[in-house]
Amino acid sequence: MTKIETKTTLEKFRKFVISNCCASFIPKEYMEDPTVFPERDPPDGTIHVEAVSKVPLNQIRNVRFVKVAEVLGVLYSSKSGNTNLKWRQIKGNIGKLSGYASPNSIVNLLHVGILTPSQIQQILSASKASQQGMEDKEE
Repeated sequence: MTKIETKTTLEKFRKFVISNCCASFIPKEYMEDPTVFPERDPPDGTIHVEAVSKVPLNQIRNVRFVKVAEVLGVLYSSKSGNTNLKWRQIKGNIGKLSGYASPNSIVNLLHVGILTPSQIQQILSASKASQQGMEDKEE
C-alpha cells in the first residue's frame, strides 16, 4: 500500500469511488449528476459520505445511491482493505485526500486525474528510499 496525501476536487474523488465500486452498473443519470454518491456498508468495503443533507435514492446490489448537498467528507475503504482513503473539505469543493492506496487504486487515481504521472513517480521514489532505509537498519 502506498501513502497518499494530495488536494483534489470532490468530483474527481466521486469519479474515483464510482470507478472502484459500481462503474459497471451505476445508472447513467446518477453518473452524470455530481450530487449523487454511492454508499456501501463495511462487509463490502465502506463508502460513507458526510454531508449537511443526504437523501436516499435507490439501492442496486450492495450499493446505496444518495443525493447530497454540502459534502464535508467522504470515507472510502476497499473490500480487500488494501485501500483506505479519506477526502476532507478544505474550501468549497476542494479537499485534502489522505490515506493508503493499493496499486489498482493508484491506477484509478491517475485515470480520474487526482494523481499525475510525476506525482506517482515521486511517491514511488519516496517509497523506494524509505524501503532502502529500513533494509539498511536491519543490516
